[in-house]
Amino acid sequence: MRTTERLLLRPYREEDRPAFAAINADPEVMKYLGGVPLTREQSDEITVGVNERYVAEGIGFLAIERRSDGALLGACGLMRHTTWYPDDLEIGWRLGREYWGHGYATEAAASWLAHAFEDRAESRVISITDTPNLNSIAVMKRLGMTLDHQTVLVDEGTPFDATIYSITAAAWSARRT
Repeated sequence: MRTTERLLLRPYREEDRPAFAAINADPEVMKYLGGVPLTREQSDEITVGVNERYVAEGIGFLAIERRSDGALLGACGLMRHTTWYPDDLEIGWRLGREYWGHGYATEAAASWLAHAFEDRAESRVISITDTPNLNSIAVMKRLGMTLDHQTVLVDEGTPFDATIYSITAAAWSARRT
């Protein structure tokens, strides 16, 4: 588990499932994440898989809990995307719409980047988004990430225009001093 000023980043609990499913069922949240809302079953499968990967690898797309009231805001974390960039560690986030615009994604992702560079000694972390997702690109920029490249990726048979940002350990360290 990781803590920040306002957040607790932790594995999913059984009681998180309804709130996480509601986030994943929101068409606006899923607009740039494949475009299709997830069913409760699909959402629950994510929580189980993430928790298993976290135990095995010490990284994952974990729950974001607001410390002041225990609200589940969404998810953030580090993962390896074996299909597209198997050699790179990726940072990603997904928040419920009511939590957008409060700096939660940036705060959670910064904590995970600190873990990647300071605890795991990773050399580079990437972030992938659908090119029209300007809000996620803004988070990437606030984290100090820079444009790496643009390409077309295929997600479950559907191609999409992807924008990839990255940050190196040296760039992260320079921001922290």
